[in-house]
Amino acid sequence: MTSTQAMKFETPERGEETARADLYGLLATLFYAPPSQALLDTIASAGAHGEGVLERAWADLVAACKGAAAHVVRDEYEQLFLGVGKPEVMLYGSYYLSGFLMEKPLVALRGDMARLGVERSGAVVESEDHIASLCEVMRYLIASDDALNGAIATQKAFFASHMQTWVGRLCGALEGHQCARFYVPVARLARAFFEVEMQAFDMD
Repeated sequence: MTSTQAMKFETPERGEETARADLYGLLATLFYAPPSQALLDTIASAGAHGEGVLERAWADLVAACKGAAAHVVRDEYEQLFLGVGKPEVMLYGSYYLSGFLMEKPLVALRGDMARLGVERSGAVVESEDHIASLCEVMRYLIASDDALNGAIATQKAFFASHMQTWVGRLCGALEGHQCARFYVPVARLARAFFEVEMQAFDMD
C-alpha cells in the first residue's frame, strides 16, 4: 500500500492531479490498516484551511488526529473492520453490490485490472475490491505516465464501474456506527472527496 502520510491540497508547485493522487493514497493507507502514531502525528501537524466541503472535512480529520493514540485507533479499526465472524462494517465492494463477497463484481474488477496491467501484490491478503485496493488503483491511474491508463476517461470509467455506486454506503455505515470515533472524520473526508470526484467526472 501507499506510504503517503498527509494530504496536500492543490498548490502551484504540486498541482491538482498530485493532490488527488495523494488523497487516494492516504485513504488507502487509513482503510488498509490502523494508522501508525507517526502517521497520526503527521496529519495532526498538517495545515487545514479553506471553506469548501472537502477542506472542512480535511480540517476535521486533522483535529481528530491531534492527541490521537495509535493503540486506541487500532482497537477501533479492529472492532469495526475485523472482529470475529462478520465485521461490523464491510470494506469490500462486492458486499455492497451483490450482498456477498467474492461475487461477480469482483470478477469484473479483476478483468478490468488485468486490462490496465494492474494486479494485486502477493503480500496483500485482501481481495481487489477492498476499498484500500481500489483507492490504490485510482492513485496509480492518476500518477501513470501511460497515456491510456492516465487518461481522465480511464479514471472515470474505473471509478464509475467499481466505486461510485457503493462508496457512499460505506461512508454512511461508518458515519452512523456507534463504535466509530476516529473513522467518522475519515469517512466524511472520503465522502467529500468521492463526491468531488463524481462532480468532476460528470463535467468532463
